[in-house]
Amino acid sequence: MKMEWKPEQEGLRQILTLLKESQSPDTATQRAVQQKLEELNKYPDFNNYLIFVLTKLVTEEEPTRSLSGLILKNNVKAHYNNFLPEVAEFIKRECLSAVGDPSPLIRATVGIIITTIASKGELTSWPELLPALCQMLDSQDYNVCEGAFGALQKICEDTAELLDSDALNRPLNVLIPKFLQFFRHSSPKIRCHAIACVNYFIMGRTQALMLHIDSFIENLFHLAADEDPDVRKNVCHALVLLLEVRLDRLIPHLPNIIEYMLIRTQDPEEGVALEACEFWLSLAEQNVCREVLGPRLPALLPVLVHGMRYSEMDVILLRGDRDDDADDAEPDRESDIRPRFHKPRSHTVKHNAGAGDSNMSGGGESDDEDEGGADADDGSLSDWNLRKCSAAALDVLANVFGADLLPVLFPILKETLFHEDWVIKESGILALGAVADGCMGGMVPHLPDLVPYLVCCLAERKALVRAITCWTLSRYSHWIVSQSHDLYLRPVMTELLKRVLDNNKRVQEAACSAFATLEEEACTELVPYLGHILQTLVYAFSKYQHKNLLILYDAIGTLADSVGHHLNKPEYINLLMPPLITKWNVLKDEDKDLFPLLECLSSVATALQSGFLPYCEPVFRRCVSLIEQTLNQNIANSQSPEQFEAPDKDFMIVALDLLSGLAEGLDGHIDNLVHNSNLMQLLYQCMRDPMPEVRQSSFALLGDLTKACFQHVHMYIPDFLPILGMNLNPELISVCNNATWAIGEISIKLGPETSKYIPLVLSHLVDIINRPNTPKTLLENTAITIGRLGYVCPHDVAPVLHQFVRQWCTSLRNIRDNDEKDSAFRGICQMIQVNPGGVVPDFMFFCDAVASWSHPKDDLKDMCTKILHGFKNQVGEENWPFIFKLWGTNMISGRVDIMASLPQPSRTVPTNHRAINARSRRQQTVWMSSSSAHFY
Repeated sequence: MKMEWKPEQEGLRQILTLLKESQSPDTATQRAVQQKLEELNKYPDFNNYLIFVLTKLVTEEEPTRSLSGLILKNNVKAHYNNFLPEVAEFIKRECLSAVGDPSPLIRATVGIIITTIASKGELTSWPELLPALCQMLDSQDYNVCEGAFGALQKICEDTAELLDSDALNRPLNVLIPKFLQFFRHSSPKIRCHAIACVNYFIMGRTQALMLHIDSFIENLFHLAADEDPDVRKNVCHALVLLLEVRLDRLIPHLPNIIEYMLIRTQDPEEGVALEACEFWLSLAEQNVCREVLGPRLPALLPVLVHGMRYSEMDVILLRGDRDDDADDAEPDRESDIRPRFHKPRSHTVKHNAGAGDSNMSGGGESDDEDEGGADADDGSLSDWNLRKCSAAALDVLANVFGADLLPVLFPILKETLFHEDWVIKESGILALGAVADGCMGGMVPHLPDLVPYLVCCLAERKALVRAITCWTLSRYSHWIVSQSHDLYLRPVMTELLKRVLDNNKRVQEAACSAFATLEEEACTELVPYLGHILQTLVYAFSKYQHKNLLILYDAIGTLADSVGHHLNKPEYINLLMPPLITKWNVLKDEDKDLFPLLECLSSVATALQSGFLPYCEPVFRRCVSLIEQTLNQNIANSQSPEQFEAPDKDFMIVALDLLSGLAEGLDGHIDNLVHNSNLMQLLYQCMRDPMPEVRQSSFALLGDLTKACFQHVHMYIPDFLPILGMNLNPELISVCNNATWAIGEISIKLGPETSKYIPLVLSHLVDIINRPNTPKTLLENTAITIGRLGYVCPHDVAPVLHQFVRQWCTSLRNIRDNDEKDSAFRGICQMIQVNPGGVVPDFMFFCDAVASWSHPKDDLKDMCTKILHGFKNQVGEENWPFIFKLWGTNMISGRVDIMASLPQPSRTVPTNHRAINARSRRQQTVWMSSSSAHFY
């Protein structure tokens, strides 16, 4: 029989000394301890000492014992597979023996170690664990029962799928009924554990739970009024989850559940109220929402608006009650600044108004746009709280009920918006912004009064009121821009710019973000005011601290995107460029603040075009240097990972994107810069990078260089096109989108030489365009590229015309007139001429697509007309009126006069739409703490 392991006293003394020293606040001491602990890891039984201290040394202080356990947990996580079998077995035994330790801290630590071992795949090789813990649940010793439940809850959280698998003989068949027995236990802690354990299996529709679903729901109802807040919180969480997966079982009880959640949303414990408030977000996604919730809106909306108030603690933490709220001289804390990530460029296509993708709220066009909130970063507040959840709930309910919500909401707004208490008034302004998206149609008649009211609120004494007013105004910016400039746009713009220079940092942040939203909506309407706007934004450079400076970059970049070449005037360039270049020169290559600055410069370079020439060479060279440094560091790391850290590839991505901006803005002027650099070789490496975002930006740059200086791209086409073909994978939407667009741009420049590469890409493109649920932007770019391939090589593409023509036509019917659409339509016309039979079954879709043009060029119009006449002649004069009437009724929208020479019903031609920008350059960034889309 093997002797039980026992520690040597000297070794035990050393480890205890280290554990106590590690709790020292002195950094040097902590570093020395950490080094000694790493050295001790070389000894096989070191982990035995750690578990011994945790479970056996009851005379030691609990923090010391717990720390020993946490070090062991980290060792298990990092090195468990290298533990000697006898060490692993000793740790397992000791853990099970200490599950019921009298100390809650020690029990919790033991549970964490058990879970960590289980997560290393040990559930299958530790068969006694679950039966042992399950048996302990029946112990009369509370500590044993609670400790076992704590460990089981952690296991359920970390390994829910494994517990429901055949690999373990489906232990949930035993565990779920066992957990349900404890819903009525006398201890609230045990009741809380029991509900939490079951809750982990709701979303997976675990069979063992579904068999007992009625018993589960019955037990939840029994606990609805439990005196313990954690129990009530878990009950609310369970009902929210059940609403998503077993609505059928809740339907009979929904009226009562709604009443219960109304009460719980007002629970004095904010954690419970927050969990209950999630119910309204979930209910809004269900088809029954209008029917079941409509009658209770008068009860619910006051609760939600009340929940949107700042609490007393919020006001203290945000220093919101101070009259002297100037804080812009205080340096930002690093903790105030969220991690910054760059969103790579993606080629998008803009659409005709009325095409089904626009709304009065002026929502973004990107399929995967990141959204933040004007109120999202409350500094000392948590990321998600009752205020934010209540506002989000009102937002989604506004989208469900639309204008029907307003008769209930208006009396609440009337009371809150004019309340003397600034906290209540602020919640009313937030509510007004929350409903903008869903209730815009119903709000329009009231906006002539509300917008001037909000403009006045921008001068309120309290900073938090000024801040939320900025955001709420931004939510109505689409309407503001469409009205009289003198009455609305100019006063809103003027007051927002004053708030951009506010003395309070929170107001600066909100105003800068709100102004960026206004810029997006107003576009060239801002041109008459550019001088004043630039003076304000440039002055902000000298006023802003670190955090808001990042948002200022975005506002300047958005302005450049919005007004485009109108920014290219000497007086504007002389105002804008010096502070940007000063920042550019100050920042080091490894400083992550380069991300937003490079992104801003990308937009500015595109807008200034030749006006950026004096600055382009140093900017170009630094971007190339950043790419080269990152690639070299990546090679060094892959060869010697212990010696070299992995690079942050965002530096490379933002540099690629700025080069795209330079190529697009400078056009042929970039030729010499590319010629005197190794950019094309670096681009080849970037296009093969395993990180999708790097490839996405690489393909965007390739497309822009193709347009600007194809002579430098041409020689690399045999290397580039196979890579592009391999990246036509719609699972990575943005990568695929940019690869598709680049192929189209290359084909236009390469001409008939493209023929040899068509087998590499055409079948993938046809698959993408016929793929269900393909995002609209990818569909449009795919259709344009197929059209362009057909334009330069009609005989290569026309044989498969029948495989894509219907989807091609429906994909392009809603995009605005532009050069890309022009070349694509020339391609489809040439393919039809080569293979007219390919379009016959779907000819009406072709007619509809042709009718989407507002002002086609004359020769394109002639090409389409010949095809239409040819088809008319084919079907015969006597059959044409009948066929045309049939198709015209169902398909042809009649937006152009391209078929005027054919017998057809008369149509009204609406006014022309603005020409498309070939590229949508607005990029949302997740480091921004606020944007137009959300307030929470």
